[in-house]
Amino acid sequence: MSGTSPIPARAGGDILVRHLMLNGVRRVFMVAGESFLPCIDALYANRDAIETISFRQEAGAAFAAEAHGKLTGETGICFVTRGPGASNACIGVHTAYQDGTPMVLFIGQIGSDTVERDCFQEVDYRRMFGPMAKWVASIDRTDRIPEFVARAFQVARSGRPGPVVLALPEDTLWGKAAVADVPPTERAHPHPAPAEMERLAALLEAAERPFMIVGGAGWNEQALASIRGFAERYDLPVGVSWRRLECFDNRHPNFAGHVGYGMDGKLARRLEEADLLLAVCTRLDEPTTEGYVHVTCPIPRQKLVHVHPDPNELGRVYRPELAMVADPTGFAAAVSGLAPRTSLRWAGAARAANADYLATLQPGPMPGETNLAEISASLRQTLPEDACVTLGAGNFALFPHRFLQFSGLGTQASPICGAMGYGLPAAIAAKLAFPQRPVLCYAGDGCFQMTMQELGTAAQNKLGIVILVFNNGMWGTIRQHQEREYPARVFGLSLTNPDFAALVRAYGGHGETVARTGDFGPAFERAQAFAERESMPALIEIRYDPDGITPDTTLSAVRAAALARAAA
Repeated sequence: MSGTSPIPARAGGDILVRHLMLNGVRRVFMVAGESFLPCIDALYANRDAIETISFRQEAGAAFAAEAHGKLTGETGICFVTRGPGASNACIGVHTAYQDGTPMVLFIGQIGSDTVERDCFQEVDYRRMFGPMAKWVASIDRTDRIPEFVARAFQVARSGRPGPVVLALPEDTLWGKAAVADVPPTERAHPHPAPAEMERLAALLEAAERPFMIVGGAGWNEQALASIRGFAERYDLPVGVSWRRLECFDNRHPNFAGHVGYGMDGKLARRLEEADLLLAVCTRLDEPTTEGYVHVTCPIPRQKLVHVHPDPNELGRVYRPELAMVADPTGFAAAVSGLAPRTSLRWAGAARAANADYLATLQPGPMPGETNLAEISASLRQTLPEDACVTLGAGNFALFPHRFLQFSGLGTQASPICGAMGYGLPAAIAAKLAFPQRPVLCYAGDGCFQMTMQELGTAAQNKLGIVILVFNNGMWGTIRQHQEREYPARVFGLSLTNPDFAALVRAYGGHGETVARTGDFGPAFERAQAFAERESMPALIEIRYDPDGITPDTTLSAVRAAALARAAA
């Protein structure tokens, strides 16, 4: 067209990074590789617009990208090299898939001219990542980079969010193309139909013991506020699904507790005895239902109203009484105008459920001189409400789940899929996203050692995070299962650990070791002060009796019960 300037030819790496900027990316997580050097150079050219964080190993980079997506609602971006690099990053992609986190993994790939020769580090990524990603593709032409990147962000963010994997052949990145930019598409928010909302109102009017579970991804502050108002108007007891404690203010008078592994017996009974269960944007997965026990499948004993952004999830495991395709934004907007039309049969139920929940915050006894319940309970009083706590996986995580309280978005990140090694990379992502807020990482001794090299990443970027390493010298969760199934036949579970406090000092951080409950408070004050003053990581190794396996039981009790069953 007359007067229109011609589109200049640009290198593939420049085109790709330009489209990251168009999609609002402000930070990428990476382990450098020669297979995507043009992208690295483009990130260098745009370093004032996009911050690049280099990790020691690809699992850490992928975990951090997933945590960034989970904590901020933005799409987490990770770059890794082909073959071994992609293999290491698999764990972060699997976490994003099971947790419903928007993420795009870019993988440097062999050139298109050498495909199917089993050349150096060649992998078919469609086959490798197909079962654990929403979409996997290879950008085989430079001029199609804008199209593929735009689609990647759309897929990662839409419906139930999740990961997308894009392979980047070297010839695509080194090539040039005169191609127009593709701006991002505004995210659509599916809403319930008016007839569905009328049906929901009728089910609530007929109920006597309703219970609401909130979870999933895609929440924002307005949606959370609307859900709180809905719960208040209907006096609903509200639980959060497994490891989504940030989805409802734990200090709210309608809060009933954390629904999932290790939940309080009264909460489990309340869930089982509900005559109407409203599951909002959560999958009702195995951990949340404790093995599909408290909500039986395929036909639950409760009347189930299931709200979910993915229509394929509705009716897949549970047959709902009412199914609604809606995301948190759409459903929250729909219920913002819903109010009871008759008196509530369950008046006072939320207050009773909250009283039961508050009772669980009182720490009980533990064997030995270190009580993890008391430590977490003390942190509940110490940490500000906007603090962010990241957790890996293991029985140690049951203590912060039980005794800490989380106020909303960005205050908690943990892997629903139970991936160990998550806590430290997630804490790095959290401190980068929220530099003014305290960030605390919970990690077990085994969990921590899966990604502990990322202490170097935290130190290099001068991140004042505090890490608690809970050291009982074993794989504790597996020990509990082993004692239950094969009592007194412990095998393959012991850990000979390093001096964790000395390790962080080697990186220029602050390290202490405590072995008594009373020593923790002063040690934490020193660690927090150092982290804030020096903008460097601080670590406290907490040694405790391995018999204290959960807030509610001991290994000795688990073994005794198993032996008694065997003798019966």
